[in-house]
Amino acid sequence: MAGFWGRRKREEQAQDEDLARRAEQAIVAADERIRTAGDELAFATAELGEDMTADFRAALDAVRAHMGEAFQLHQLNHDEIPDTAEELRTRNARIAQLCQWAEELIDEKSAAIADSVNAVRHAPEVAAKVQADAAALEARIPQARDAVGRLATRYSDAAMQRIAKSADEAAQLIAFATHGAEVSQRRREAGRNQEAVLALETATEATRRATALLDAVDDFEIEALRAESTLAEVVADSRGDLAMLPPAADAPAVAAAATALQQALDSLTPAGTPSDPFGELTRLRAANTALDAAVAAARYRAEHPLPTLDAVQHALDDADRQLGVARGLIEGHRGWIGADARTRLAEAERLRVDVPSLLPAEDTREQAMSGARRVAQLAAEALQLAQRDIDSSRPDQGWGGGNGWGGGGRGSGGGDIVTGVLGGLVIGGLLGDIFD
Repeated sequence: MAGFWGRRKREEQAQDEDLARRAEQAIVAADERIRTAGDELAFATAELGEDMTADFRAALDAVRAHMGEAFQLHQLNHDEIPDTAEELRTRNARIAQLCQWAEELIDEKSAAIADSVNAVRHAPEVAAKVQADAAALEARIPQARDAVGRLATRYSDAAMQRIAKSADEAAQLIAFATHGAEVSQRRREAGRNQEAVLALETATEATRRATALLDAVDDFEIEALRAESTLAEVVADSRGDLAMLPPAADAPAVAAAATALQQALDSLTPAGTPSDPFGELTRLRAANTALDAAVAAARYRAEHPLPTLDAVQHALDDADRQLGVARGLIEGHRGWIGADARTRLAEAERLRVDVPSLLPAEDTREQAMSGARRVAQLAAEALQLAQRDIDSSRPDQGWGGGNGWGGGGRGSGGGDIVTGVLGGLVIGGLLGDIFD
């Protein structure tokens, strides 16, 4: 045992020495990183100005303040006052934590400032690209307007709504992008780099959105043709469904869905008239899907007839009878009944409470029938488990079958019978004294 504790103490000492070494290395590394970050801040401030480097400067000030705590803790580790191993361990862990936080924060802010420096340095190239993109997009405006005018003769206003103003909106965005690039250049020349970067970012975003608007005009015709083709397929499918309705079609829900689908077909735009293939396809698909769902529900109902109220009530009466028998047996022999039987009975009683509220409505009648059957099943299981518990606990001899009160005493005579029957009652605690 002494060898074990000696080995454990040596391991703890080795761990403490390693922690102290890592704390010293962390202080050196963090202090050096702070000094390097100070140089980075000076260069960034000269290039970006005070405003764009304010966040980096605030982070560096916070790091320096917290590193003061790390240096103070390290000093306490080497003063003339003796320290316990636990005190040294706590200080060194705190030093390592502070240094890690300092380096991570500096790295985060340094990366952000590097991105800003890069944005300012490459601003002329980015501005030139924005202006070139704007010029290329401006050349597409007349073509987009012609396309919108041509497509408007074929498609309705509802269909054209998504691209009707795309060319005009793209033209406005292009003008904004060109102006933003010019503003960025003027701000950069005035030394207002933060405003220059912001203006350039908004100009770049404007060209991106203008490109998306013009591309949408080019893609519209292809999308509309695809929608028309799909619409023709759905029309044929819908007419086929209506012509071949199953025998369950006399169900009210199926009849209503079939009427709605026929109305959707009748409302389709006549050939040669500007149409909205997107909207018509959406409406027809919804009506077709609704009919499919109604037919499926009717088929299910034909295969699984809805139980009558009398049938559900009969199932409930049977469940109540099963519950009454199980409850009576368990109440009468509580001292012998285990957890399984009690749990089945409790679950059956819980489910029985919810069944009556499901009776009136047709859409919940099946659920009511299922609930009643489940209650009866649980009650039957509770009865079976309770009987098993009673049979396994019943003594071989009955009341008075031996010498005196219980024949064989408390272990196998009347005491066990009375305990089983009266288990849980207040007098149950007196049975031991009675049979003694």
